Amino acid sequence: MKKKLNYKIPLLFAVVAAFAMFVGAKFSSHSKMDGGSSDPDALFQEVMMHVNNDYVDKPDDNKLTQAAIEGMLKQLDPHSVFIPASELKETNEELQGNFEGIGIEFNILNDTIFVVTPISGGPSEKLGIRAGDKIIKINGKTVAGVGYKESDVFKNLRGPKGTDVTVSMYRKGNPGLLDFKITRDKIPIYSIDASYMAAPGVGYIKINRFGGTTADEFNSAFDKLQKQGMSNLILDLRGNPGGYLNTAIEIASTFLPRGKLVVYTQGRAREKEVYNSKDNMPFAGKVAVLIDEGSASASEIVTGALQDWDRGLVIGRRSFGKGLVQEQFPLSEGSALRLTIARYYTPSGRCIQKSYKNGVEEYYQDFAKRYKSGELENKDSIKNIDSLKYFTNNHRVVYGGGGIVPDVFVPLDTTENSTYLVKLLNKGTFNQFILTYTDKHREELKTKYPDFNSFDKNFIVDNNFLGDFVKYGEKEGVKKDDKALATSQNYIKTELKALVARQLFQNDGFYQVVNEDNNTYQKALQTLKDNEFEKMGIVSK
Repeated sequence: MKKKLNYKIPLLFAVVAAFAMFVGAKFSSHSKMDGGSSDPDALFQEVMMHVNNDYVDKPDDNKLTQAAIEGMLKQLDPHSVFIPASELKETNEELQGNFEGIGIEFNILNDTIFVVTPISGGPSEKLGIRAGDKIIKINGKTVAGVGYKESDVFKNLRGPKGTDVTVSMYRKGNPGLLDFKITRDKIPIYSIDASYMAAPGVGYIKINRFGGTTADEFNSAFDKLQKQGMSNLILDLRGNPGGYLNTAIEIASTFLPRGKLVVYTQGRAREKEVYNSKDNMPFAGKVAVLIDEGSASASEIVTGALQDWDRGLVIGRRSFGKGLVQEQFPLSEGSALRLTIARYYTPSGRCIQKSYKNGVEEYYQDFAKRYKSGELENKDSIKNIDSLKYFTNNHRVVYGGGGIVPDVFVPLDTTENSTYLVKLLNKGTFNQFILTYTDKHREELKTKYPDFNSFDKNFIVDNNFLGDFVKYGEKEGVKKDDKALATSQNYIKTELKALVARQLFQNDGFYQVVNEDNNTYQKALQTLKDNEFEKMGIVSK
């Protein structure tokens, strides 16, 4: 199975250190404390002594210790965090690039577990499990119609590599249930969402994180596109929260000659450390880098390096602004501490970390502030600080102190927004409707549209299809709103077609459909055709 974790905190890792710290020590209730001690450790132990001796109920030392650690880290910066032992494995999995299980993406619809798709190369795919199969039993126990939750699915289908689980599936057109004995294995978590030819000579690669397998995935996608005639590239880092520092260096090295500075880091207890591009074969074509307010950390390192060396044209909206490096320290009882140990600086010398002086809550409400100020719709609303002015290799002005400002600004398109659309999205109506639709018509769709081009050209979300979706939404509690439907109709039709494409042609199909109607993507295609690169002094290798 694949679970997409919803990271609220963008992460950037340096090399993980194998240090240990001891936390959660029991404090002696007989300790004698000097009043007014200026020693913070002594003060903390004094408070714990009184809690243990005098509190009305018996305190839970583990909970108190964890709360104290979390409270302490909040006083440092928004990215220093404590990870309890119970969450550590799952938290690490997505960046490590694998977990152990049966290898399916699933959804729960009408109290039934649907296989959205078997993960390529996983044990389920090898056994012939298909998209649209419904899981009725696990190890002989009925799991359909009994209120199974996502956490129940993980608990029963994930497990150590080499262990077996028997899954009974219902497949449309087959009498009875199909029993599969699945031997669990390492399951890859992919960080390349899509890679395809966007136009003649123009490749497109979307990276969703910088994990342990990202460089290999990227190189594979890159080689595939070059064989298809790619001479220029759109590198999509929108919504990418970051990941491993070393992975960012490897990706940047694809576009920079050997020995070019990519980034350097420095902290109070860490000496300056310089990271240069590696001995890769640099790509000679034009590179359009797409970013937005969700692009953070490692994605900002790649973007900043290409911008500072005038190697890539940055298109979109100002990035998140995370210029801090975390190092992960294993702790004695299985938990971990991710502690900010340095700042990172782009080749021009700028640190793009935005301010966090007003606390964590305001730090993460930055998107709302940008929306309110008008920045998401107008580049002139971005407040750059003159004292943080830097220059690229070709003497273009760039700024530090608050993310990376794009070379070509594309405003956030809110023209199709409506309360009705938000309700449909929040209810999960789109995915549920398309799962039901493709479950009924999968074989017909595969026969009618054997490849993406035939699907893209001929599959139309007409008014009848749209009407069926609206009726489905009403059954799910979303009342039809004619005025709002007129406002959001184009978005709704595009999303429905894209989700059908995902069912038939995986993520490549989905992104090819949604990007056809995406302003930032279309702007990138336009700049690759005209002389925007030359006007700004953006060069090849």
